[in-house]
Amino acid sequence: MIDVYSWPTPNGHKVHIMLEECGLPYRAHAIDIGAGDQFGADFLAISPNNKIPAITDPDGPDGKPISLFESGAILIYLAGKTGKFLGTTDREKFTTLQWLMFQMGGFGPMLGQAHHFRLYAPEQIEYAVNRYTNEAKRLYGVLDVQLEKTAYLAGDNYTIADIATFPWARSWKNQGVELEDFPHVKRWFDAISARPAVVRGVTVLADRRKPLTDSKAKDVLFGNQQYQKR
Repeated sequence: MIDVYSWPTPNGHKVHIMLEECGLPYRAHAIDIGAGDQFGADFLAISPNNKIPAITDPDGPDGKPISLFESGAILIYLAGKTGKFLGTTDREKFTTLQWLMFQMGGFGPMLGQAHHFRLYAPEQIEYAVNRYTNEAKRLYGVLDVQLEKTAYLAGDNYTIADIATFPWARSWKNQGVELEDFPHVKRWFDAISARPAVVRGVTVLADRRKPLTDSKAKDVLFGNQQYQKR
């Protein structure tokens, strides 16, 4: 039984969806990032960067327990464990990994900045809002060009690249994006939204999520607590 320590955010939902797609038994443990659970000693022991998600698997690759943090690393691990959603040939695997890295290095971080400056920053900074909104639109454009040529990001088959990218695209409105402007992304988005495992995955811990409206939660996520030495 895999234990996943998570919260209903795009990065958390990547792993929830993957576990559902693979049919692996798992337990979801809520790490309330607005309450500061990510700074607890037990969680830091498996996720030293104090970010969700993280997993522990008692049946690691050498038969011994393993813990992992970083959502991309977890997806690769689960793909390796099950032989699913990475590809079978070296070419397929490397193509999948390049699009996974695109998500990890750009589509997630830049869209996260768009969320922050559009929704959560204590003051509206026009330069920052414009910069990250425009970058979000640029990144959706990259996806649209690719998805005009292929059914999924890495080719004709659904892979961990799609699983990683889809949860971030669910928040397109918050990023200042109109999905109708990217018809190939919309076709891809609608197809993935309809997958039964995805429907199940995005409900994991969803009832625990609450709007980040109170000052305490914002301070935990964006204030000095983030930078304390641990």
